[in-house]
Amino acid sequence: MPKITFIDPSGARCEVEVKPGEDDLLAIAEEHDVRMGSACGGVCACSSCHVYVREGLASLPEMSEMEEDRLDMGFDVRPYSRLGCQCVVGKADLVVEITQESLQVWFNEHPQHRPARGG
Repeated sequence: MPKITFIDPSGARCEVEVKPGEDDLLAIAEEHDVRMGSACGGVCACSSCHVYVREGLASLPEMSEMEEDRLDMGFDVRPYSRLGCQCVVGKADLVVEITQESLQVWFNEHPQHRPARGG
């Protein structure tokens, strides 16, 4: 079973094992309480689940034109950027970095988890 390592912007890691071909990165993140944004609910209508695939990128399905269009809306898009909702996990291990943009959307969706501000 492939291992997915999620890394948040602070460097914290969460490693999970998944069955290949069953879920996309966003669904896996949600199932394992990884803080990845999903403003559109995972239907490729925004860029809130924007991630950087640091390892295993070639094992993911090719990017669709729709995903490319949505990534154009993202911040700091890189050659290894993908949308979590569009990446069905194959047989290879992945290292996935959550973008600051995605984390901010997650906090907007879950305000009760926002860090307290210093006075």
